[in-house]
Amino acid sequence: MTTTSRRAFLGAGTATLGAAALAGFGLRGLDAPPEDARPPAPGPYRVVTPASEQWEDLRQGTNLRWIGSPRRIAFPRDASEVAAEIRTIQRLGLRPAVRSGGHGYESFVSNDDVTAIIDLAAMNQVRWDPRRRAFEVGAGAQLGAVYQLLYKQWGVYVPAGNCPTVAAGGHIAGGGYGSMNRRDGLVVDHLAAVEAVHVRANGTVRTSVGTRDPRSPDHELWWAYTGGGGGNFGVATRYWLRSPAAAGDRPEAALPTPPRHVILSTVAWRWDDLDEASFGRLLANHGRWHEEHSAAGTPEAGLFSQLKTWHRANGTITLDTVVDAGVPDADGVLDRHVGALSQGIPVPTVLQRRRVPWLQGTQWTGFTGPDPTRRFDGKSAYLRRTWTPTAVAAAYRALTDPSFSHPGALLMIASYGGAVNTVAPDATAVAQRDSIIKFQVVSIWDDPEDDAANLAWTRSTYAAMFADTGGVPVPNADTDGAFVNYADTDLDDPAHNTSGLSSLDLYYKHNLPRLVRARAAYDPKGLFSHAQSLPVS
Repeated sequence: MTTTSRRAFLGAGTATLGAAALAGFGLRGLDAPPEDARPPAPGPYRVVTPASEQWEDLRQGTNLRWIGSPRRIAFPRDASEVAAEIRTIQRLGLRPAVRSGGHGYESFVSNDDVTAIIDLAAMNQVRWDPRRRAFEVGAGAQLGAVYQLLYKQWGVYVPAGNCPTVAAGGHIAGGGYGSMNRRDGLVVDHLAAVEAVHVRANGTVRTSVGTRDPRSPDHELWWAYTGGGGGNFGVATRYWLRSPAAAGDRPEAALPTPPRHVILSTVAWRWDDLDEASFGRLLANHGRWHEEHSAAGTPEAGLFSQLKTWHRANGTITLDTVVDAGVPDADGVLDRHVGALSQGIPVPTVLQRRRVPWLQGTQWTGFTGPDPTRRFDGKSAYLRRTWTPTAVAAAYRALTDPSFSHPGALLMIASYGGAVNTVAPDATAVAQRDSIIKFQVVSIWDDPEDDAANLAWTRSTYAAMFADTGGVPVPNADTDGAFVNYADTDLDDPAHNTSGLSSLDLYYKHNLPRLVRARAAYDPKGLFSHAQSLPVS
């Protein structure tokens, strides 16, 4: 089996809206018709076919497990061109899929059944829209560019994901999170409006704008895009971002201000210094810290960490942490976090600790996503409280299994909660609003011949950690389902999930019926479908 460096995968609003609050949401103009888009650039939009030089590369995304054979890959530049492409797809009888950044955990886009890909890369604008008093972000804009442009021009940011090459389209649709989630919530908590192109029951193509205003005729479209996942409601082409509490017309006040500086830290424990008891104590310490420090608005809410319990073959377990350097006693917050996790176990080695400007920190390799030249598999869970004994014991067995000696296997455990949990679970489509940890069972590898071994490890580890609830994180006092952006088709396989709940139950919980109704309204023909799309009836 090939080897992997431990660095290969380092990858607040309110529940109800009163009339007074609506006045500050920047709703003026949000319901304007979508015809205010810029005219398309001269000439036709680009279409790549199997005869094109780029086709071989563009038929796959960032996970090299998946490769497709589409007859056309189109790069429309605005909603009108998306609509034109959909009409072409309908006329040719093709099966479409939509791609923004291509960071797919499953083969929803790159597979032999998909014959047409609508790639949103050309819709990468980031600009202030004075009519809507919100920032317009194209669905193809990569998060790294979004951070750069928002901050350099206006001094603001949106709390989205850590990987700079993930694009807004799928990230926002799935309710994406990042290293500032505990400080400022989820990206969808700042979503004011969405434009989407969709197909009616009679086959006609329509462009609609849904807004946060409950009075909006397409309010349900907005709500569906606050965590309902991709491949369900047509093609999102533009998002408008404005925080719920923002007031006035100035762009500098429309979104949060990021930290001026952040403290970046990496510490490591050597596996040679740990046994089963000390490993269990590390996870218990980790869970306890998050139980005690997941309230919004505290100095600790300015801290986010990823505990990466690499397989023993890697040699270490690492903790990457970022702290808003502007919170009271920021260095002390970090010291106490590391100290709390280290209670009763060997003291970790400090690999780095430095203070850097926030914008530079968004490119830190401690949190960036998977190497796009590799293959990976991941399975997710939300934790409402600390680790169960079953989960800890199963994790230790898997991470020390000598029959699978792969240094690229790990649990990637992320801090969660804080401002995320100040929003009601039905205010957006993201139903998980009282969790404190989000984590994945992950493996990253290079060679196709290693697929079976790595998939067997992620599957067996995940199933064993949740053996008490049918092999999956059933919503209960301890766990709260799975994350739709970390799609996992095993959740619908009875060989791996005996809980009686489907992937949709685990992703959406009580919000599922409302999302099904939204799917029926905006993609009733099921034109955009994949293995885990919402049902159309």
